[in-house]
Amino acid sequence: MTDNTPTVSGSEVSAASRSALARFLDSDLLHSFLSSKITVLAAITTLGLMLAALFAPLVAPFNPFDLAQISILDARIPPIGMEWSDPRYLLGTDDQGRDLLSGILYGMRISLAVGFLSVAFAAVLGISLGLISGYVGGRTDAIIMRIAEVQLTFPAILLALLIDGIASGIFGNIDRETWAIWILTFSIGLSFWVQYARTVRGSTLVEKNKEYVQAARVIGIPAWIIMIRHVLPNVLGPVLVIATINLALAIITEATLSFLGVGVPSTQPSLGTLIRIGNDFLFSGEWWIAIFPGLALAILVLAVNLLGDWLRDALNPKLR
Repeated sequence: MTDNTPTVSGSEVSAASRSALARFLDSDLLHSFLSSKITVLAAITTLGLMLAALFAPLVAPFNPFDLAQISILDARIPPIGMEWSDPRYLLGTDDQGRDLLSGILYGMRISLAVGFLSVAFAAVLGISLGLISGYVGGRTDAIIMRIAEVQLTFPAILLALLIDGIASGIFGNIDRETWAIWILTFSIGLSFWVQYARTVRGSTLVEKNKEYVQAARVIGIPAWIIMIRHVLPNVLGPVLVIATINLALAIITEATLSFLGVGVPSTQPSLGTLIRIGNDFLFSGEWWIAIFPGLALAILVLAVNLLGDWLRDALNPKLR
């Protein structure tokens, strides 16, 4: 027997890749991005902050988690430009003698990690339930949507506090430092899944009645394959926008929980923990301990929100 299977050469793959790149460079999406100076600035700011956080061990002047590099004698040193400042500490130090710039970089790393993990968890859970709810319908759809509607009656921060409290009661204070990031991720992610589920369900209700889905059913493709291979790729556009905006919300929620003392421990501070520590010294003259972490949080969240707003408008066909 002769093998009639078509082969694809490396040159054809390379040509296809160049063609896809050329289409992207000529696309309206890229033109919309480059034509907005605010969006470009937000993207550069977000990328710069994420890279600084990712490579914090290489960029930061000190390791705020290494006790050998911390001296209590260096506590509350003001930032450069003020009286009694130290050139070693550009933004000053906190009450424990930790370099504030290093603490912000490492804290941003934790805040971003919790944000990305919680958004990923919420997206996976919400997309899965939304696909099942929209495609299966009937009683399954009714149960999932009723649960979602009940959860919508509770503010996300209150629900995250409730879940965090239950988890803390299960693991206890001894294991809290070990599991703090995962408890936060679970708490925040479980607070945000409803948006994904409702959006994906609505899109799935439209897609499942289209001809390509009906044809897949006729030839006997299992329902779970139809949902994953055929329906899912066509409902991910709005999900990308929700994920971008939810990243900023997740970072704010983590900072709020840490500020309230139920987030990550002070031995591994996030931006919210740094703000909480600095809040105790805000009116005693050491304003930099709270102001600089607060500014870093505000700039990061604002940049991510601006990117999310642009992406929402760029993917909306009514605004093209």
